[in-house]
Amino acid sequence: MFMAIHLYDSLTRTARVLGQRDPAAPPISKEHPFTFYTCGPTVYAPAHIGNFRTFLVNDVLRRLLELEFGKDQVKHVRNLTDVDDRTIGQAKREHRPLAEITRHWTEIFHQDCDALNMLRPHVEPTATSHIGEQVDMIEVLMQKGNAYRAPDGSVYFKIGSFSNYGALSRIRERELKATITAADDDHKDDVGDFALWKAYKPEEDGEVQWPGPQGAAAGRPGWHIECSAMAKKHLGATIDLHSGGVDLLFPHHENEIAQSQCCNDTTFARHWYHSEFLLVDGKKMSKSLGNLYTLADLTAKGFSPMAIRLALLSGHPRKQLNFSLDGLNDAEKNIRWMALTRETLAQDKHSPDDASPSSRFDGVLEALRDDLNLPRALGALHEALRDTKTGGVHLAAFDRMLAVLGIDLALLDKRPIPPEISALAERRWTAKKTKDFATADSLRKELGAAGWSMLDGKDSYKLEPAKKA
Repeated sequence: MFMAIHLYDSLTRTARVLGQRDPAAPPISKEHPFTFYTCGPTVYAPAHIGNFRTFLVNDVLRRLLELEFGKDQVKHVRNLTDVDDRTIGQAKREHRPLAEITRHWTEIFHQDCDALNMLRPHVEPTATSHIGEQVDMIEVLMQKGNAYRAPDGSVYFKIGSFSNYGALSRIRERELKATITAADDDHKDDVGDFALWKAYKPEEDGEVQWPGPQGAAAGRPGWHIECSAMAKKHLGATIDLHSGGVDLLFPHHENEIAQSQCCNDTTFARHWYHSEFLLVDGKKMSKSLGNLYTLADLTAKGFSPMAIRLALLSGHPRKQLNFSLDGLNDAEKNIRWMALTRETLAQDKHSPDDASPSSRFDGVLEALRDDLNLPRALGALHEALRDTKTGGVHLAAFDRMLAVLGIDLALLDKRPIPPEISALAERRWTAKKTKDFATADSLRKELGAAGWSMLDGKDSYKLEPAKKA
């Protein structure tokens, strides 16, 4: 039986039922699935655990949606930003093509996601593969008077043309002007206007450019337009849920609303959800403080990805979570206790192993349906498992609860691929494709010495820990 999921809506500042549509809109079904868009990573470096907190929260939400609506009635899109100042800057620093840089870091991101047992989105579009869609939207905005061409050939969105600007973030005009950088004020009509298209600058962009919208210069899209264009193409003009970290609420999501609704003349998203920041030892993460961790950093310290997943899901998504290595140690103990408990249940001949529901776990789903209350859900899970000797704990029901939380105990001791090994494999794959077989053989031996085996396919390769002799 369907039970409603109540989730906080950042736009209305209230908890609302997910999946509610206007009477004129078709109900959720296989033909008209629940549409879910998540802002993904910028692929120029490894994602850090603050990024992954947001992605993991959305992963649990996706699993809950599929449990409630059905797997074939949910469509999830998460984009990859593969062209912006940071990706271009990284390509210039490494003297490598942009596509090569972003492909490498996309593969690292996918490896990290797999290690953390995250579901892949149904569609994972890239900005560079949707230049045409972005140009089309910009041209519509220019024709409607919501955007204008600047003297240098760039195109800016005119926020004064959208009367509801600031409704999501509640930002006022004075705060807006204090927030926006004045770096390119000379090209804007107003300091708050934002770039839809950036004119090509050889010293900044190198070889990265595309033909611009009609009447504009060649160049590249601004950051905000990509999500509007990709959401429209893959999910339609109006989507059921748009999510991301609270750091994207302004200006990114505010700008998405403005450009999408002005272009499409309809509501962009029915529901907005934002997860809060991750702190490390009570402080904001930064390289200068030495507290910015990647998944590879933590697994190198001996922690399992499943323990990292559990630690990052231990707080309420709408509250700041303080991450620490002591807390991660506790998560490691908890996840291994769960594994031992499951092993006990599997060996207990008196423990039911059918798919019948177990009231012991009702509290887990009730907590998740109540604004994704993860601390209460994990507490209910622990309470249900506290004494397995009392009987009545369904093994299959326990597994279903682990599945909705994305915890796969079989992955506890699976070895993730370190970034340096992935980089080595990339170099070998490139050498092989260019028929530099001497270099390819040398790099294969280097991988083997590091404990990894590279299995070649027709169009790709696979890395596995080398089998011990």
